[in-house]
Amino acid sequence: MTEATSLTPVKPTESELLVVTGMSGAGRSTAANALEDHGWYVVENLPPQMLTTLTELVARTPQSIPKLAVVIDVRGKELFLDIKAALDGLRSAGVNYRVLFLDADDTVLVRRFEQGRRPHPLQGDGRILDGIAAERDVLKDIRYSADIVIDTSELNVHALATSVTELFSESGPIVLRLNVMSFGFKYGLPVDANYVADVRFIPNPHWVPVLRPQTGLDEPVRDYVLGAQGAGDFIDRYVHALVPVLDGYRRENKHYATIAVGCTGGKHRSVAVTEEIAQRLAQLPGVQVTAHHRDLGRE
Repeated sequence: MTEATSLTPVKPTESELLVVTGMSGAGRSTAANALEDHGWYVVENLPPQMLTTLTELVARTPQSIPKLAVVIDVRGKELFLDIKAALDGLRSAGVNYRVLFLDADDTVLVRRFEQGRRPHPLQGDGRILDGIAAERDVLKDIRYSADIVIDTSELNVHALATSVTELFSESGPIVLRLNVMSFGFKYGLPVDANYVADVRFIPNPHWVPVLRPQTGLDEPVRDYVLGAQGAGDFIDRYVHALVPVLDGYRRENKHYATIAVGCTGGKHRSVAVTEEIAQRLAQLPGVQVTAHHRDLGRE
């Protein structure tokens, strides 16, 4: 078997099961609609206790429902508390599934609830922020173990639907999709990053007057950054270190990962290094890479 063949993901013959969950207001309904548009059979607001029963039903005739998405959220109140036990039960029974977790910043969630003039399902007599805090506490273990986390803070409904479409259209992901993202540490870490690289060890073009107004997408800045002492060696070793990680993702049926590269402001160094890493990773077999610059133009 050649190396290229061994790295090619193999689609499962049984039904695909995707559990969609996450913070209220983060876009579960939008994600569910996008999945339904692309052939997934979507069941919304399912009590976790019914997961096993539904999975057994689909397993009898996988050809009738080859792609099943189940949306589970805290609207089930006390019933939702059993979600971890329900998922553990599926795993123990040998059922393969993935978890898509949708998240967003607290300030964004508050704004969305205020715009919709709806209370948070867990706020009770308190504030919206109280409900969000309670929900984060309930969901922390699920978020930590989720296969895919999408931060929707900067996404409108159309952008979120596009993201879901790119991940789950047709017969599900057939390649390993990598999002290589530049960011500025002064604006905070990306919440959906699987790996974070810090390139602040590279001299900052900000202190070079002719380079300051340019970005890492401009050739003079790119040459300055990539030509700095240690930059090329770092990129070589970092990409090399990611290869066994990506192979492991395939073996574990994980189809999406975000690799974040940060500098101080997300304008020069991280942008140039992100573009270079993305180009290197795109040369690997069975990989689809996109480069995204979260904080470019933010200053």
